Amino acid sequence: PNRIGQGIEFDYCCVQAVLALREVGYETIMINSNPETVSTDFDVSDKLYFEALTLEDVVEILHLEKPKGVVLQLGGQTPLQLAHGLEELGARVLGTSVDAIDRAEDRDRFDEVCRKIGARTPDNGLAKTEEEAVSVARRIGFPVLVRPSYVLGGRAMRIVYDELSLRAFFEDAIHASSNRPILIDSFLEDAFEADVDALCDGRQVVVCGIMQHIEDAGVHSGDSACVLPPYLLSGLVLEEIRELTRKFALELGVVGLLNVQYAIKDGVVYVLEVNPRASRTVPFVSKATGVPLARLAARVMAGEKLVDLGVQEEPPVPGVAVKEAVFPFNRFDVDVLLGPEMRSTGEVMGFDDSFGMAFAKAQISAGNMLPEEGLLIVTVNDSDKETVTPILRRFRDLGFEIMATQGTRDYLERLGVPAQHVYKVNEGQPSIVDHIVSGDVALLINTPLGKKSQYDDYAMRRAAITHNVPYLTTMSATSAACDAIIALKSRVQEVRSVQERIASLNASAQMT
Repeated sequence: PNRIGQGIEFDYCCVQAVLALREVGYETIMINSNPETVSTDFDVSDKLYFEALTLEDVVEILHLEKPKGVVLQLGGQTPLQLAHGLEELGARVLGTSVDAIDRAEDRDRFDEVCRKIGARTPDNGLAKTEEEAVSVARRIGFPVLVRPSYVLGGRAMRIVYDELSLRAFFEDAIHASSNRPILIDSFLEDAFEADVDALCDGRQVVVCGIMQHIEDAGVHSGDSACVLPPYLLSGLVLEEIRELTRKFALELGVVGLLNVQYAIKDGVVYVLEVNPRASRTVPFVSKATGVPLARLAARVMAGEKLVDLGVQEEPPVPGVAVKEAVFPFNRFDVDVLLGPEMRSTGEVMGFDDSFGMAFAKAQISAGNMLPEEGLLIVTVNDSDKETVTPILRRFRDLGFEIMATQGTRDYLERLGVPAQHVYKVNEGQPSIVDHIVSGDVALLINTPLGKKSQYDDYAMRRAAITHNVPYLTTMSATSAACDAIIALKSRVQEVRSVQERIASLNASAQMT
């Protein structure tokens, strides 16, 4: 279907799988109703059915074609929802079993899997009614992350800060979940996420890429910028992530692709979700490493083993790759503050030898031009003030003039970072919005915490979008932007295609 979240990334996976299966002699049949995809080109598959992905339509095609099997895990969440119905009607689902899919999606069964392998999860509960939801939220404490089961793109997910908001939102969530129970998790504020893509043939597990998100936990993985290889995770955390990923793959009996999302807070690794299917980061990892994950997954689902395919554990990246999301905020009047419901409509990749330049290239590609000097306005929550201070010192060294709201300015002055005073919206004039509208501001840093500040700061973030002022809403993104500006000011830029980078990496590997 055509909606944000049902992305072109899954189209890429389907096309790559079809090409791989055709190469080894299989006749392939594609079912897709989206005319804007490559998989609906007439020359991609042997047969194309331009039909809706409903159980009725797919079953009719299976009765007619009588295929050896059906591949569901590469098309995102929509085909995955057909798994139970197709299996009950006698279809052979290739790859990961329908029961394994259910163990990952059903919260009670998933918690059982986590307990069995020793994985930590945020406090959580299930709710079928509004009163049950309130009871769960009171038990685990606000804020909570409310999300339906079996949805893609974070549809109808929300971070809820109080009981009133939970009651107001519950009806939307239960509708999106098709009357399945709603998942309610304790929301880990100020944690950051890691995304892992892996391949498994039922016996061997290969971790193909560990990506670190630049945005905080709670931002949908499709909206968050991420870095491969991870640049801030400790060796101990990385090893725990690898081990947990292997345990999940083997416990679930995954055959094909697996995606696991983790949150790291105070050095502790929590499992957020496990998806026994292709994720939207598969094209990014494939291009960054030169390893065609979707093609390999298709071969594995057809019965081949990873050891015979020569797949390498965590293939090296020839430099640093940064994925950045592209947003339609300049066309739609919505808040630019990101959350668990996906909003991006595209993505780009920046590649370089250093993180700073790779991040800069990704921002430029996404249309976010970072300034090299000018007025920087900062207003951050109390928990970020200690973190932002050394970053602002670096911005001052780069030649930026700093202006801050009262609380932030007082903190900076005490630590020897000079800053001018600026009023918040509704505090006085000239306010932050006035400065943005007048064209004075080069860069805006705003980190809201809690429901009230998120809504209070909306006018500021909206003005930044309207007047093309770069804005940063997390400390990790602020630090990354500073690294990028330093790299841009160095004027040392190298342009090499992804293919050239992969070729040079392969050549050096052969020499050794």
